[in-house]
Amino acid sequence: MSFLHPEDKHPVPKVLRGWVLPIVLLALWWLAARFHWTTSPLLVPVDKVWDTAVEQVRSGELWDALAASLRRDLIGFAIGVAGGLAFGIAFGLSRLFERMIGPTFHTLKQISLFAWIPLLSVWFGLGDAAKVAFLSLAAFFPVVLNTFEGIRSVPGELIEAARVLKFNRRQWLFKLILPAASPSILAGIHLALIYAWLATLGAEYLLVSGKGIGNTMIDGRELFLMDLVIFGVIVVGFVGFALNWLAARLERRLLAWRGRSVAQF
Repeated sequence: MSFLHPEDKHPVPKVLRGWVLPIVLLALWWLAARFHWTTSPLLVPVDKVWDTAVEQVRSGELWDALAASLRRDLIGFAIGVAGGLAFGIAFGLSRLFERMIGPTFHTLKQISLFAWIPLLSVWFGLGDAAKVAFLSLAAFFPVVLNTFEGIRSVPGELIEAARVLKFNRRQWLFKLILPAASPSILAGIHLALIYAWLATLGAEYLLVSGKGIGNTMIDGRELFLMDLVIFGVIVVGFVGFALNWLAARLERRLLAWRGRSVAQF
C-alpha cells in the first residue's frame, strides 16, 4: 500500500474538488425541473430560487434575518464556551468536583437538547433570551467534555517534568495543563460553534417569535413558497460551511506546532 504525496497531480484542481458534488446536484436539479421529471410542486426551478435570492438581497430581508440569527448564535456560543471552559477545567483538575458534580452532569448531558425548549420557554418566554439560553446549552456540553478529556489526557511524562521543575499552581495550569490539553479544548470549541449554529435554526423553528433565517424558512413553508424554503436551506448551508471553515483555519493556526497530518492532501 502506498500513500499519495501531497504534491501528486489530480484530475480535478485542488481548489475545485469540494465543488464537484454541489455542481453535479445543481445540474441534476436543473435537468429535473427543465424536463419535468416530476410534477410535484415541491420541485422548484433553479431560476425561481435565484430570483427569490436576488429579491431577498435587494430588499434587505436576507441581511436582517441573517444578522438576527448570527447575533443570537454568537452570543449563545460565547456564553456556552465561557461556562464550558470554566466547568471543564474545574471538572478535569478536581477529583472532588468530579465526584460531587459528575453524576448530575452526565445525567443532564443524556437529555435531548430540544427537550429543554418547553422549560426554557416557561423561564424566559419565547423571545431572544430563551433562544440564547438554548444555544448556550448547545455549546456548553461539547466544551466541557473535550476540556475534561484533554486535561485528563495530559501525558504522565510532562507531569513528572513539571514536578522536577517545581512548577507553582499558575505554572501548572498555564504552562503545562492548558497547552497540553489545547488540541482537545479547541476541538470542543469547534464542535460548540457547529452545534450552536444548528441549534439556532432549531430555536427559531420552535420559538417562532422574532426575526431570523429560520423564521424566513417557516414563512416560506406556511405560504407554500418552496423557492423561499430552498433559498433558506442554501443560506443555512453556506453560513454553516463558512463558520466551520473559519473555525478549522483558526484551529490549524493555533495548533501549528503539532505539525501536519497524514490526511493533508
